[in-house]
Amino acid sequence: MATEGMTEAPIRHSESFFIGGDWVEPSTDRTFAVIDSTTEEHYFSVPEAMAPDIDRAIAAARDAFDNGPWRKLAHAERAVYLRALGDELRKRADDIAQIWPRESGVLHSRAQGAAMATAKTFDYYAGLADTFPFEEEVPPTAGGGFGALVREPVGVVGAIIPWNGPLSLIGFKLAPALIAGCTVVLKSSPEAPGDAYVVAEAAQAAGLPPGVLNVITADREVSELLVRDPRIDKITFTGSTAAGRRIGSLCGERVARCTLELGGKSAAVILDDADLGAAARVIAGAECMLSGQVCSSLTRLIPTRKRHDEFVDALVEAFGQVRVGDPFDPATEMGPLAAERQRDRVEGYIAKGREEGATLATGGGRPAHLDHGWFVEPTVFANVENSATIAREEIFGPVLTVIPADDENDAIAKANDTIYGLNSSVFTEDVERAREVAGELRAGTVGHNAFRTDFGLAFGGFKQSGMGREGGVEGLRPYLEVKSVILDARPKRYAA
Repeated sequence: MATEGMTEAPIRHSESFFIGGDWVEPSTDRTFAVIDSTTEEHYFSVPEAMAPDIDRAIAAARDAFDNGPWRKLAHAERAVYLRALGDELRKRADDIAQIWPRESGVLHSRAQGAAMATAKTFDYYAGLADTFPFEEEVPPTAGGGFGALVREPVGVVGAIIPWNGPLSLIGFKLAPALIAGCTVVLKSSPEAPGDAYVVAEAAQAAGLPPGVLNVITADREVSELLVRDPRIDKITFTGSTAAGRRIGSLCGERVARCTLELGGKSAAVILDDADLGAAARVIAGAECMLSGQVCSSLTRLIPTRKRHDEFVDALVEAFGQVRVGDPFDPATEMGPLAAERQRDRVEGYIAKGREEGATLATGGGRPAHLDHGWFVEPTVFANVENSATIAREEIFGPVLTVIPADDENDAIAKANDTIYGLNSSVFTEDVERAREVAGELRAGTVGHNAFRTDFGLAFGGFKQSGMGREGGVEGLRPYLEVKSVILDARPKRYAA
C-alpha cells in the first residue's frame, strides 16, 4: 500500500474537542498541523487548546467525579464500559493502522495490531473488577471490632501522552484509571493527536457517561495549566525526563499524586560467553522499532574490550543492512522519524559523536535513495567513552553506541553509571549468571538475550527514568487511595 493513496485522516471530529461527553467548539481558531512523516505533506489539523478549553475539560471531569454516577458504580458495572470501549477500538483497527505510521513513522505492519493490543488492555483491567481486592477485611490492631482496607479512586486524573506510541500509552493510563473509578482529562501530543481522537470517538460510541473522559490537544505551556490546577488530583505523564522533572516539581508544590514514565539510556551488558552475532541481530532489529523512538531502547551496548571489535562488526552487518523507507511498503524494515525537528535532533547528536571522537562504524546520514521524509540511516558508533554526550543523553533515534569495558564487572559498573534506569539487558548463555547480573543492574526491567519490556508485569524506571509503574496490577495501584475503615462491629455487607 502506498502512502500517497490515503491522505485523508479517518477521524470524524478533528475540528472539535471532546468535553463533557460531546464534541465542542474550541475557544479560538488556532490549530496544530499534523505532517505526514514520510511525505512531508499536511495530513490533518486539530484545534489547539487554550486556557478556557483546559478549564472546561477539567470542570467537566471534576463534575463527573464529584456529582456523576461513575464513582459510585460497582467495579463490575464500570468493567462493562471498559469492554465496550475495547470493542469499539477493535472496529477502528484499520483507522489506527493508517494514522500511527503517518504521525510517528512506525511500520504499517506493526500498527495493524495496535488497536487489538490496546483493546486487550481494556479487557484486562475490566477483568480486575472480579479479582483485585478493592475492599478487604483486615483485623484492626488498635481497637474497634472490625477493620477494612478500602481502595478508592484517587479522583480526577490528568493524562499527558507523547507522540511516539500514543494508543498503547493511552490504554495503560486510561483503562486502570477508569476501572478504579477516576475521571480523566487526556492531553494528546500536537505531533500525534489522531489516536486520542479515535479513543474519544470510541468512548462516545461505547456510551461512557459524560465527563468521564475528556480529550484535548495542547502545547507544553498550556498543558502546564493542567498540572497546576487544584481540581486535578493526579497527573500521569509519559515523556522526557526534563519535562518530568518540571511536572514532578509542580505536583510536589501541591502534593498532587503523579506517575512519571520518563527517559532512558538503557544498557545491554554483553558478557564474554555471549553469541555476538545473535546479540547484534536482536539489538539491531529491536532498534528498528519506531525508528529508535522508544524510551526503553537498548542504545548503550557494553562488551569487554577483547570482544569490542568483533561485536561492532556484527552490529554493522546487522544494522547496516536494514531497509529504510515508506512504512507502508511491506519490504521496509524501518520508517522515518516523527518530525523534522526530531530528525534535526538526531543529526545533531550524530555530529556531536563525531566531534567528541567516537568511531562512526556505519550510517550517520540520510538514506541516499530518499529525497523527502524525516529519515536517518541506522547508525553505530564504536569506541565510545561512557562520558561522551552520545552515551549520556537520550537521542531518541536509530543510533547505537558501543562502550568497551575492561571486564564484566566494569561493564556492569558502566551500565549503572547513568542518571537513567528504565530498561536493560544481559547477553549470556548462562542463565544463572544472567540472574546474578540482573540483581546488579539498576533498572526497572532486565531482559535476557533480548530487548524485553512487559506491561503485563509492570513497566517503569529507577532513578531519573521515572516514578511509579504502568501495566499489570501494579499499574492500577497509582489510581487508588487506601482508606482504613474501623467500625465497632462487622456490617452486613461483609457477611459470609
